[in-house]
Amino acid sequence: MAEAHQAVAFQFTITPEGIDLQLSYQALNQIYLSGVRSWKKRVSRVRNSLIKGVYPASPSSWLFVAIGILATMYMQSDPSMGLITKIQQHLPLSLHMSLSAQGQTMVSALVFSTLLWLSLILALRFCLKLLLSYHQWMFEKHGRMSNTTKVWVPLVRLLSSRKPLLYSYQSSLPHLPVPAIQDTVSRYLESVRPLLTDPEFKRMSDLANEFESNLGNRLQRYLKLKALWATNYVSDWWEEYVYLRSRGPIMVNSNYYGMDFLYVTPTSVQAARAGNTITALLLYRRKVNREELKPSRVPGTVIPLCAAQCERMFNTTRTPGVETDVLQHWLDSEFVAVYHRGRYFIEDQIQRILDDASPPLPGEEKLGALTAGDRIPWAQMRKQYFSSGVNKRSLDIIERAAFFVTLDDEEQGMRGDDPEGNLDRYAKSLLHGKCYDRWFDKSFSVVIYKNGKSGLNAEHSWADAPTVAHLWEYTLATDAFQLGYTEDGHCKGDVEPSLPQPQRLVWNIPAEVQAQVSSSLAVAQALADDVDCHVFPFREFGKGRIKKCRVSPDAFIQISLQLAYYRDRGGFCLTYEASMTRLFREGRTETVRSCSNESCAFITALESGETEEECRRLFQLASERHQNLYRMAMTGAGIDRHLFCLYVVSKYLGVESPFLKEVLSEPWRLSTSQTPVQQMNLFDLKNHPDFISLGGGFGPVADDGYGVSYIIVGEDMVNFHVSSKYSCSQTDSHRFGVQISKAMQDIMALLSADPKTSLSSKGTGQPQSKKLQ
Repeated sequence: MAEAHQAVAFQFTITPEGIDLQLSYQALNQIYLSGVRSWKKRVSRVRNSLIKGVYPASPSSWLFVAIGILATMYMQSDPSMGLITKIQQHLPLSLHMSLSAQGQTMVSALVFSTLLWLSLILALRFCLKLLLSYHQWMFEKHGRMSNTTKVWVPLVRLLSSRKPLLYSYQSSLPHLPVPAIQDTVSRYLESVRPLLTDPEFKRMSDLANEFESNLGNRLQRYLKLKALWATNYVSDWWEEYVYLRSRGPIMVNSNYYGMDFLYVTPTSVQAARAGNTITALLLYRRKVNREELKPSRVPGTVIPLCAAQCERMFNTTRTPGVETDVLQHWLDSEFVAVYHRGRYFIEDQIQRILDDASPPLPGEEKLGALTAGDRIPWAQMRKQYFSSGVNKRSLDIIERAAFFVTLDDEEQGMRGDDPEGNLDRYAKSLLHGKCYDRWFDKSFSVVIYKNGKSGLNAEHSWADAPTVAHLWEYTLATDAFQLGYTEDGHCKGDVEPSLPQPQRLVWNIPAEVQAQVSSSLAVAQALADDVDCHVFPFREFGKGRIKKCRVSPDAFIQISLQLAYYRDRGGFCLTYEASMTRLFREGRTETVRSCSNESCAFITALESGETEEECRRLFQLASERHQNLYRMAMTGAGIDRHLFCLYVVSKYLGVESPFLKEVLSEPWRLSTSQTPVQQMNLFDLKNHPDFISLGGGFGPVADDGYGVSYIIVGEDMVNFHVSSKYSCSQTDSHRFGVQISKAMQDIMALLSADPKTSLSSKGTGQPQSKKLQ
């Protein structure tokens, strides 16, 4: 049984001759360097706080204001209109006694300059906030920019001209507005019309009208009060009630995954890939801590997006509780936690961990299953057996670690004689692994496989997929193109001989905990065995060909998914597409209800044999409708978050709403999400076309439904991730994948046959956002 020894700065023994003091200069040097790093971080945080605190102005602008005021006074003019004299009269008595009249005037002028400077900053920030509250530009037709937008664009660019830090825009972002209740109810009824029979729709309309005219207005008043007080009226309740209060397993049900490159594995040396990946992640963390990352923006524009989710990316864990979990975040940590063959370490040198042949301690190997099973047993075990002693120390290290790393002893990726099946197994491995070899509570866990393939598993409550995708894009690009490897697959650079040994974590796992580990593992294993994953790259065409047909790629894919589901199940269903609301401060997501009257009309016409011209007309209407729904969701005019918050208010008030209860219980049998590619500048697909990202995926939301994630890569490929459950006889992920491919090709064939949008047509038009750069 291996033991872990903590490094200490000195040792001493008492001898007859006195005290023999033995100093460890290496340890003292590490302590010194740690202190230097800590002070550098503090100075950097203070500096960044000042810079972003005065944005969109700069700290140096104070000097220009002060010089301007003093220069004006030197010319025997009073720019303050008497305020400087009043300030001088109210200076402390000590200053009156110690300074001359001229000195008092100088101090008063500087005080006035500072107040004027702060007032100008507040005015600029208010103007920027007003400008960022304007969203009409999203609804204008391509190439038809209104005069208002033409004036608005240069003003936004002017106030955003200074290079911002990561969080510079936070205080200038507008608050998420509360939609009018009659608008939300009307939009809801319109969204469910194609899914209900006439009697069902009449019944739902009566429920909705009753709610709107009675209880709804009362709930709305409370919600508007919260919107006035809170930064975002949705996000805190969404985080708590949708994620943290869920008592079931977060593995598969909540956590999601991201994959490595599709065709390329930069090295087959596991330790080297782990070393570069960890280095790239820590470089990204340094950029976050120093706020050196550029704020994310709406693609093709200068419009900033909220960066609040980046704050909890590292050093964060989800702590289990009996009633609700809690997200814990630490400012910094100098280590990561590593799992290999049932042993937990503080990571410094991966190869030493791989070479360590010591067996796991009793109960240690499958300890991670506690994070994969139900939350209440894990909370009880944590409180009783991990709140003191050696178990608490080891658990603290895992939870405080920057992130979690699993050195998996399996090989994964698109390889061998069955590349399609291996991709599916690769997805399942990242989604749940062995159910005990990931720490599902961590903000994210990185998985490095035996053959050098990599991936990650992310916890969902602290952030949404685009934030993690941004991190993973940077990691893959930095690993492959900047850090790189030697010809024999090892990391570049020399080994530092003075690095301390990795520290093995020590556990004392009693029989009661081991029994609960087995129970949690059984729950998690049953869940994992039921997941049917299918991953496939669609190579027939991509966004390049879709845009030549003058169609939004996202609308094209969403309508294709509707057609695929109709063919697979013989009908339509409530469809969820995730849309961001990060145009607003602390915004997260909103639902785009992709199944619309227009999309259903198109699919019905196509499947019933209507003329091609009529089908193309209906497709165009469906595409425009989808784009409008997406824009409305992005700009705070969605349906589901508003109804969700009204439901929460009703629960606080202790009143029942049949309408809200029914709305919130409706199953999403088709849950979809697009993984955006945000940093194409990091990938040179022209010279390195094989370095294509696979994107990531998630488990099915409904027991009898599909989860579909897709990523549009380059101009000629779309990668799909489909999930469902084996226990449902009506679903089959591989079959649905075939239907998606067929639907995409059939719709493209229909559009390509139109001479107005043929592939030879010119002047396809660019999205409005391209003109707002």
